Amino acid sequence: MYVHTVGGGLGMDTVQVTVSLPRSLLAAASVREQELDRLLRELVAVEMYRQGRLSLGKAAEVAGAGTKLEMLQILAKYGVWIDYTAEDAISDISTLQGACRSEGRQ
Repeated sequence: MYVHTVGGGLGMDTVQVTVSLPRSLLAAASVREQELDRLLRELVAVEMYRQGRLSLGKAAEVAGAGTKLEMLQILAKYGVWIDYTAEDAISDISTLQGACRSEGRQ
C-alpha cells in the first residue's frame, strides 16, 4: 500500500492511497475498473460510519455523496441504518417547532 497526501481532490484536502488488488476482483465483484474508486470510497465510508468512527456528514464526504440524504441512501443500500434515537427525534421536533414559531407559523 502506498499513501500520499495531496490537496484539493474532491473539494477537500485528501490522502491518496494506492492499494494493489487482484484484477480478478473486478469480475468477482461485478464492477468495472472505472467504478472501483467510487465503490471503495463508499465501502470505507459505510464501514467507518457503522463502527461509529465517522459522523453522517463526514461519511458523506468520504463516499463522495452530494448530500446527507444521498449518504442515507448509500447506507441503506449496504443495510446500515442511522443511529437515530427517540431523543434525537424529540430534539429535532423541538428545533423545528422553534423555527416555525420564529417565522410566525405553527
